[in-house]
Amino acid sequence: MRGISPIPGYVVLQPTTLCNLDCTYCYLPFRARNNRMSPAVAAAVAESVNPWAAADERFSVVWHGGEPLTAGRAALAELMAPFTGVEHHVQTNATLIDDAWCEFFAEHRMRVSVSVDGPAELNGDRVNRAGSPAYRSIITGIETLKRHGVPFSALCVVSQPREGLAERLYAYFLDLGCDVLGINIEEQEGVNARANAFGADAVRAFWAELVAAWRRDPRIHVREIEWTLRYAGAVLDGTADGILPATLDPIPTVATDGRVFLLSPELAGFTDPRYGDFSSGSVLTTPLATILAEAATSAPWVPEYLRGVEACRASCPYFGFCGGAHAANRYFEHGRFDTTVTNHCRNSKIRLLEGVLDHAGAR
Repeated sequence: MRGISPIPGYVVLQPTTLCNLDCTYCYLPFRARNNRMSPAVAAAVAESVNPWAAADERFSVVWHGGEPLTAGRAALAELMAPFTGVEHHVQTNATLIDDAWCEFFAEHRMRVSVSVDGPAELNGDRVNRAGSPAYRSIITGIETLKRHGVPFSALCVVSQPREGLAERLYAYFLDLGCDVLGINIEEQEGVNARANAFGADAVRAFWAELVAAWRRDPRIHVREIEWTLRYAGAVLDGTADGILPATLDPIPTVATDGRVFLLSPELAGFTDPRYGDFSSGSVLTTPLATILAEAATSAPWVPEYLRGVEACRASCPYFGFCGGAHAANRYFEHGRFDTTVTNHCRNSKIRLLEGVLDHAGAR
C-alpha cells in the first residue's frame, strides 16, 4: 500500500455543522453552529462522484455532520438529488427520527447508522445542549426505525475498556436489533482532549471478551472482529500481503463550504500555523477528481503523513494489519504527521489483533 488512490471508495459530505447534542467526547469544533451546505457544493461533488458510481455499484455517499438530520428532509433531499447510482448512508444520533424520517429513508433507500454506547448508564457522555441525558430520545428513534422495518447499524464508543463490558455490550446490541456493529475505543482528537492511554491488558482483554461473546451468537456483523479474522485467515493461507489495498483510500470529506479534507474527516474545521486549514482545495473551484489526482501534494501536511506511513511500514510488525496510524490520530496525539504509533493504534489495532489471537489461543 503506497501512495493515495485517485478514486475513493466513498465520499463523506457534511450537510450541516450543527448537532442537537453536545456529547462530551465529540471531536467536532463547530457543532453549535448551523453552517449549511449549499446545493451548489453537492452538485459539484456529484460531477466527480457519478462516474465513479457508474463503475462501482457499491459506491457510497455518507452524510455525516454535525447531526445530518438537523438539516431537515427537504434540504437533505435537495443535496442528494444530483447523485446517481450511489448508496446513500447517514450517521445519526437518532434523536430526531420520526415516522416521516423513516419514510424518507425508505424512499431514498438510505442506509442508517445510529450512534449509541450501550445501555442507558453507559451513555453518560451523550447529552443534549442542556446537559441532560439523551438516551431516551435515542431509543425512541431506534424504536421508530424498528417499527417501520428500517434496518440499521450501530456505532458504539467505549470510553473505559474493562472486564465484563464487552460481553454486556454485545448482549445489549443483540437485543437492540442492529445488523452491523462498530466499536470505537474513545480517541483523543479534535476538541476532545481526554487522554486515551488505557492499560494494554484491559484493552486486550476487552477485545478477547468481545470475540468470545460474538462467537457464541454471531447474529451481528461486528466490523472489527470480522476484519481481524479476515486478516488472520490471510496470514494462515499466505495471502496477507494482498489484504490491504494497493493505495490509500483518500476518504474525501467535503465540508459545508465545499472545502475537501483528505484521509481523516476529523481534521475538518481546524487550523495550524504549519499546515494551514488542512484542506486540499474546494469543489467550488476545482473538481473533486482533480483534487484527488493531485492528493499527494494537495496540502502541506500530506507529504509528511506519507513519510509517516513509510516509517510505520519500516518499523511496525502490525503494519500489514492496519496500514499505518491514521492522520488525525497522529496530529492530535503528537502534533505532527510523521510519527508512528499512537494510542489509537494500540487500542484499536494492536490490542484488537492480540485480543482476537488470545481468544483463538484459549480455544
